[in-house]
Amino acid sequence: MPTTGTKIIQYRPAAKLVVLTVVLCACISCSKPEAASNTATPPETRTDFKFLREAMIKVASFFQPMGKPQGFDWLASHREPGQTFDEYLDSKPTKPTKERQAIYVLPLGTLTARQKRIIDITAGYLAAFYDLPVKKMSAEAIKHPLSVQDSRRHGYPEVEQIRTGYILDEVLKPQLPKDAAALIAFTSSDLYPDETMNFVFGQASMEDRLGVWSLYRLDDNADEATFLRRTLKIAAHETGHMFSMHHCTKYECVMSGTNYLGETDRRPIDACPECMAKICWLSDITPAERYKKLVDFCKKNGLAKEADEFEKKLAAVTN
Repeated sequence: MPTTGTKIIQYRPAAKLVVLTVVLCACISCSKPEAASNTATPPETRTDFKFLREAMIKVASFFQPMGKPQGFDWLASHREPGQTFDEYLDSKPTKPTKERQAIYVLPLGTLTARQKRIIDITAGYLAAFYDLPVKKMSAEAIKHPLSVQDSRRHGYPEVEQIRTGYILDEVLKPQLPKDAAALIAFTSSDLYPDETMNFVFGQASMEDRLGVWSLYRLDDNADEATFLRRTLKIAAHETGHMFSMHHCTKYECVMSGTNYLGETDRRPIDACPECMAKICWLSDITPAERYKKLVDFCKKNGLAKEADEFEKKLAAVTN
């Protein structure tokens, strides 16, 4: 893990004790985010957000309050206070600016047709979720080879793993577009942060607005729909961290910390009332406009259950 000048959020796998427990013990968690250097202007007065507070109340019934954590859940081993909408505003959070509006998505390395399709769908979800333009970068612009330069052979059976710090600092940082609010790379390669850990699902630098996430383990025991939902949740969650959103502890929420794939699968793909208000504030969009975009996305991509849920939320905030 970098120790100088880099704020990171990363998926932390627990120790690989035996092969049968790898999936249960592989953490998908993130360290507590801190405010990045491209902080926006101070938040407006609280009276400006009456419409958001009303919308928060109207959609609250669609979310399960966070219950007592199960034995291996994130909150069973991490004490976190959460972050309300007001606390988010008080933190002077990072938000897109006029100069930095776009989320860039970069498919990195050798990817299967299935993985490329999942990345393309995920890019569309980020555009709807955050109401920001999403631009897809070409890996042809990358001058460094993804592997060999800084990798290791690890595990049983052995697999080549790429060090995340190398990708962030040497591969992505020189390619960050000037108008990027964030640059997110997806790779099929397995990742690791340092020699103390078996692997990570991904890592992000908040100060540099960069992140890399691996698809290598997300399709474990997963059909196409499960693989897609996992990727959507991870992309939305980690992008939220880039905009200074902390883990949610009030509701079952896409921004809640998770410790293993099973816990991730239990989470919704949407943001809870508190986190929805944060997104609407940073993206300058109304809840109704946002839910309509998400309805359209889900219908287009075969997510019937989620489309129905978003339609009900849309109806709630427009009544």
